[in-house]
Amino acid sequence: MEIKTLLEQRGLLIFDGAMGTQLQAKGLKTGETPELLNLTAKDLLKEIHRSYIDAGADIISANTFGANSYKLSHSGKSVDEIITAGIINCKEAIKESGKDVFCALDIGPIGQLLEPTGSLKFEEAYDIFREEIVAGYKAGADVVLFETMTDLYELKAAILAAKENCDLPIICSMTFEENGRTFTGCPAEAEILLCEGLGVSAVGVNCSLGPKELMPIIKTLCEKSKIPVIVMPNAGLPDPATGEYSIDAEEFSDYAVEIADLGAGIIGGCCGTTPEFIRRTAEKVKGRKYESKKIERVCTICSGTNVVEVSQPRIIGERINPTGKKLFKQALINDDIDYILGQAIEQVGAGADILDVNVGLPDIDEKAMMIKAVKSIQGVTNVPLQIDSTIPEVLEAALRVYNGKPMVNSVNGEEESLKNVLPLVKKYGAAVVGLTLDKDGIPPKAEQRVAIAEKIIKRCEKIGIPKEDIAIDCLTLTASAEQLAVNETLKAVRAVKERFGVRTVLGVSNISFGLPNRELLNHIFLTMALENGLDLPIINPNVASMTGAVRAFKLLKAIDVNSVEYIAAYGSDTPTAVAKPKSSEVTLEYAIDNGLKADAAKITEQLLIDTDPMVIINERLIPALDKTGTLFEQGKIFLPQLILSAGVAQSCFDVIKAHLAKNNSETVSKGKIVLATVKGDVHDIGKNIVKVLLENYGYTVIDLGKDVEYQAVVDAARKHEVKLVGLSALMTTTLKSMEETIKLIRDNGLPCKVVVGGAVLTPEYAEKIGADFYAKDAKETVDIAKKVIG
Repeated sequence: MEIKTLLEQRGLLIFDGAMGTQLQAKGLKTGETPELLNLTAKDLLKEIHRSYIDAGADIISANTFGANSYKLSHSGKSVDEIITAGIINCKEAIKESGKDVFCALDIGPIGQLLEPTGSLKFEEAYDIFREEIVAGYKAGADVVLFETMTDLYELKAAILAAKENCDLPIICSMTFEENGRTFTGCPAEAEILLCEGLGVSAVGVNCSLGPKELMPIIKTLCEKSKIPVIVMPNAGLPDPATGEYSIDAEEFSDYAVEIADLGAGIIGGCCGTTPEFIRRTAEKVKGRKYESKKIERVCTICSGTNVVEVSQPRIIGERINPTGKKLFKQALINDDIDYILGQAIEQVGAGADILDVNVGLPDIDEKAMMIKAVKSIQGVTNVPLQIDSTIPEVLEAALRVYNGKPMVNSVNGEEESLKNVLPLVKKYGAAVVGLTLDKDGIPPKAEQRVAIAEKIIKRCEKIGIPKEDIAIDCLTLTASAEQLAVNETLKAVRAVKERFGVRTVLGVSNISFGLPNRELLNHIFLTMALENGLDLPIINPNVASMTGAVRAFKLLKAIDVNSVEYIAAYGSDTPTAVAKPKSSEVTLEYAIDNGLKADAAKITEQLLIDTDPMVIINERLIPALDKTGTLFEQGKIFLPQLILSAGVAQSCFDVIKAHLAKNNSETVSKGKIVLATVKGDVHDIGKNIVKVLLENYGYTVIDLGKDVEYQAVVDAARKHEVKLVGLSALMTTTLKSMEETIKLIRDNGLPCKVVVGGAVLTPEYAEKIGADFYAKDAKETVDIAKKVIG
């Protein structure tokens, strides 16, 4: 089964609608795990599957969304047992229908946050997904559907698990908020780049919002994706009080026609949609042909939250490289990751759009250090990375754990390099830098370099790497030794750009080795290269004249329209870029802002020599966290950065607690708070984020976990004499548990306040069920805690 072939044969494809809605209508009890019904209610599930087949669905999803080892850990059932039963039920329903319909292995998020935001390692996530994939593949699934994903990093682990353990087509769908990003800050463009690069069959959006609210995201997907787009909206927005959604099947199907007009290839429904929604949708789009669009795109790479399109000169920061840098070499030998992170933060602050990462040194384990560097740098900055190594094993290790679509530096014209590097670039969907050298070294003449460039480009295209993902480095030779080669490099850059239409790269500072006043030479050569078509200068962005040359060039060439970037950088007395202070001058606030745990802990230890712990907390830590929280609320940073700053603050609190214990002082706490995910709900990501933030503001959290009995919440609140209880629910079906928990707290006369939160809640419903506060996110919960406890 191939998705594109199906689209050509059938026109638009119809997916099924919600499973939960149907199970609730047929008596699913509050707190019951839907996937367990695969074993205990087979006939019911087959009936639901058949209802969607009869409605016109081409693909139906097995009841396996939450069947992973983490979510099933409390059930006593294995992943293989639940998924096998789910696929068999689905396939039997198809067979009984007599129709040519396909079965999707439906896989949702694990339910834990991945590093660096959470504690789950990328490799562990891969193993969890692999177990699901193997079970579904063995049971006979026709397609793999990853849906309701919010973290691009988790989605990458899922895709790799599928690609490496089965040969089924893969459909990926993320869930976006009205700001156009997922819960973790991922934009639709990054989802597209990752999925296209990894060879996914279709990409899209589901859940979270209704079709009306999703239209801007759907437009982005349809305009920018080269592969078919899948759209599965909710039935509008839910009313938590009644469980009813805001639009009916007729209105939903009208929106489906609009979605088809935008170019989507697969349409289905998510929460609140029923067979009637799918029937009306299938009727209205019946007979439509799917037309694939030819998407023109320039070289584009991304991190998990930031997309960089090389449609204009972009600065690649060169400082994460040991060549000629004694301090950097020593940091690698000492495993001093904070020094490397400092270099990353400093370069981004100075204007780098991309960071080159090279940790090659004979004295260290380069592979292990590269993995550590890539993961750590992506934890403190949001710019894409250029992975720089000559060793294929190191490149693959970095490509595997990278969050997004990176650039690889580099391949060259030698057969061994082409054979070893390009398959890795293709497998992981990266962009690549090609160096114009071969076994004979760097050719002296421009035409010879252009010939090597053409060879690299043709090999890339032959293996399936599109021209847009290729950048050519015509190589800068030092003017002190090869003065005539300078003009040959510039001629080669212009020729490569004009003949092949690919991006161009140069390591600019090579030009001035061995000569005085290097900055002047670098500056002038950079300007000359930009005029000749250089797209990606590799420079030290901390040198103001170099960064300034790029900004001025973009202004003068009318790339920087209305001089917006230039004025932002130079139009006030306060510079926009803040360089990293010297190690001895790093402040606690700077360390928290930038995710530097080791620096923050050292500074806290120094402060404790002559500063009261509560002064450090109230006058340094809390204001720093408040600042980060404000940036989060303003949409200037996203969840990973918020959690990272909280983690740094936690390292400071740990130092303070150890200090107090050593001096027999009372452990500092602003007060106790009970947190719980309510009975029947096993989704605790939101609650865990709230816990991290509260602890880092100095509160003691009594975490009761997930699927918590009403009485357990009451008992904990009474035992610990708390002033605040926090309740979380992600499922509409478990809102009743939240209401019953609050009622029991009130019936027992406990004096505590109750704050509630979760994706399905609204302020109005929170008030209706007796909660004192509604918190839309973790930061707002902290604000409420301050109000209640102080």
